[in-house]
Amino acid sequence: MQLATDQAQSLRDPDVRIAREAAVWETHVGPLNSFARQIRQQTGVGRKVPYFDPADGGLNARCLFLLEAPGAKAVESGFVSRNNPDPTASNFFEFNKLAGLPRENTVIWNVVPWYIGSEGRIRPASAADIRSAEPYLTRLLGLLPNLSVIVLVGRKAQRVRRFVSSIATGSIVLEMPHPGPKVFNTRPDARRAMLQTLRKAARLASTPREADA
Repeated sequence: MQLATDQAQSLRDPDVRIAREAAVWETHVGPLNSFARQIRQQTGVGRKVPYFDPADGGLNARCLFLLEAPGAKAVESGFVSRNNPDPTASNFFEFNKLAGLPRENTVIWNVVPWYIGSEGRIRPASAADIRSAEPYLTRLLGLLPNLSVIVLVGRKAQRVRRFVSSIATGSIVLEMPHPGPKVFNTRPDARRAMLQTLRKAARLASTPREADA
């Protein structure tokens, strides 16, 4: 999907959302969103499972970012996206640009793919949440054959490192702090670690894997 402009929080604009919705079934992202729709149907949670963002790389991605679970703004916009109108997405958007990681090389998803919480307030993912989501994570990794690197974003997502490493044996697994304002605005060391990890991910995503050689 070609973007005329790519700005933080742009999914606040109804016209941008409409254009994004029209691209949900484009070739590079359609199978992933069919998968998201299957999760909706099998779990009965409906729109609490947002779609993959067509503005990202989809099936062509070499870098997968895994966060904990979708937030309320992702459910509202309908997409797991760096363009969502919330501080976490904005920080992620800006630091990806700063690191020089092209979004067409990336795809973003969550360890727990459905919203957990109620009345607009998300709760932390429990061990039971993560266990119930593991089969879907396994299926997702099977849909992304070009991955070189997987970045686990935040401590909750990092709990699946061993599980992910056992499946995605051809990918390097990295960890980075969560870009939420609680960490981002108060810990310069965390911001430095985020940028360092994103720059490493950018290098790995631009380097052909042995299987591609």
